[in-house]
Amino acid sequence: MKVVVDAFGGDNAPLEVVEGAVLAIKENKDLTVVLCGDENKIKEILKGRTERIEIVNASEVITNDDVPTVAIRQKKDSSLVKAFDLLKEDENIIGLVSAGSTGAILSGAIMKIGRIKGISRPALAPILPTKKGGDVIIIDSGANVDCKSVNLLHFAIMGSAYYSIVENVKEPRVALLNNGSEEHKGNELVKETYPLMKKLPINFVGNCEGKEVMGGDVDVIVTDGFAGNVLLKGVEGTASAILSVLKSEIKARPMSMIGALFMKKTFKVLKTKLDANKHGGAPFLGCKKLVVKNHGSCGRTNICASINQVIKLHENNLISKIEKMVGEMTDKIEAQND
Repeated sequence: MKVVVDAFGGDNAPLEVVEGAVLAIKENKDLTVVLCGDENKIKEILKGRTERIEIVNASEVITNDDVPTVAIRQKKDSSLVKAFDLLKEDENIIGLVSAGSTGAILSGAIMKIGRIKGISRPALAPILPTKKGGDVIIIDSGANVDCKSVNLLHFAIMGSAYYSIVENVKEPRVALLNNGSEEHKGNELVKETYPLMKKLPINFVGNCEGKEVMGGDVDVIVTDGFAGNVLLKGVEGTASAILSVLKSEIKARPMSMIGALFMKKTFKVLKTKLDANKHGGAPFLGCKKLVVKNHGSCGRTNICASINQVIKLHENNLISKIEKMVGEMTDKIEAQND
């Protein structure tokens, strides 16, 4: 079993990416990691730790400044394109991990790997923690800015299948992101999608407002990539601001610092619960093979978690489950039209 990793994708590449691969090797005895990138630099970091690690040399790197589709076509010797080529050609490689350009990864996934039959567009599906201790998936969170109702229906199916695997929940609660809980509210896209969502073979529970996303009463939030990305970055920014203000206020007062010592364990638990990186990256759901996108600023533990994520999704046949659910939806729609 192999996982290919874009060793030069992300702000902290190649050091954190390579070290993350080493961690994954230690945790999985049957795993081989294929690192794509500058061979000499990778070997410098590994320092002889080459057990079950393969290196494929790549002289180029795709950056966020590159036009995604052009870069995939022209930078054929880049670490990301080499990784996609291996994913496509080597049957033993079960998935790809990269912290590189989101647009380039999406373009590479579509152009090199292709979509699952019946899926209109792949979608990013990151996981956020909830106040009840569980997790919620946001799909899509940035891959598709403009969407049609059929795209949201596919997102719902893929998100439901994904959540059932990562959280071991038989019928995840799926909701539409909206500016109100009432069925008649929302923009034209949401109002058109709502009645269609009721007919899907999923546990659709209605609309969900932004303030309820992390409440713990919904498992999968379906939205277009524009609203999903704004929501995700808004949540991340708010959490960061609150923690920053809390830290400043504690340091500003001696009594607060004393109190913080007694709450050290509580703060540690809070940090663990709010750590979205524990799940790894966000998978591009809808591709014929597993592709996981990490945050550009991620570190080695997140890269390791993403490799473990690929293994878990492969062992639980995520792609086959999505194919089956899309087939059921198509059959149901055709039966209704007859």
